[in-house]
Amino acid sequence: MIQSSELILNPDGSVYHLNLHPENIANDIIFVGDQNRVEKITQFFDSIEFSMQKREFKTKTGLFKGKRITVMSTGIGPDNIDIVMNELDALVNIDLKTRTPKENLTSLNIIRIGTSGSLQDYIPVDSFVMAKFGLGLDNMLRSYLIDEISNPKMEDAFIKHTNWDLRKGRPYIIPCSEKLEKRMESNRIHKGITGTAGGFYGPQGRVLRLKIQDENLNTKMDNFNFEGNRITNLEMETGAIYGLGKLLGHNCLSLNAIIANRANGTFSEDPYKAVDELIVYALGKLSE
Repeated sequence: MIQSSELILNPDGSVYHLNLHPENIANDIIFVGDQNRVEKITQFFDSIEFSMQKREFKTKTGLFKGKRITVMSTGIGPDNIDIVMNELDALVNIDLKTRTPKENLTSLNIIRIGTSGSLQDYIPVDSFVMAKFGLGLDNMLRSYLIDEISNPKMEDAFIKHTNWDLRKGRPYIIPCSEKLEKRMESNRIHKGITGTAGGFYGPQGRVLRLKIQDENLNTKMDNFNFEGNRITNLEMETGAIYGLGKLLGHNCLSLNAIIANRANGTFSEDPYKAVDELIVYALGKLSE
């Protein structure tokens, strides 16, 4: 039995941070970072059956073209993903009354929808990027046993190419779900490596008043190429989602609407349109 200090439940029996019961979520789940983006997705739903918010975790479940889908805001960063992924898995794979893992496990389909800037000049604004791999520059996932799901060959190549300081921890690289990759791909989508940083400023190369450990890291990341896979964009969640998804047996995929291109200095004339188009695209693929 899992002790109450390890699997924390609210007085009503819901999981602690998300405040959800098993019946509140669908097997197909869309992640967004910003809680205000939940409505941007559910506005397309035919009906809403459930709504809940606790802290930055906002959840809505409803029907889109007859398909039951849950939309959830995760907030920012790998630490929040650790909470969300573990509590979602507990909802479907742990009997919350007996506090024991179920014999028959459920695999969730989890798709992250976000916005990002492209690092490559061949990926134009208003296009979509699919993370074929998640590159974790944070240390959160290293708290788990990940050797069997990571890609040490690609990791070693990245470490060598960037002259990575291992005092920051060893980067990890996790592939996306092949099932969802096939389900979501099209000619409009670019594929590559999505970098996941543990912070927004220094960890992503931004300098305000503090000097950073490697001022040239972003440039080195831009020209990293491993067997045709290049780093397309940088954010704060994908690597953690992919890692915990693989470990827990869930299918995960990260999609981004590109609203800026750092390589050529361009910005979308209508970034909201690009996001809405990605939302409609992802919903359509999920409902097929």
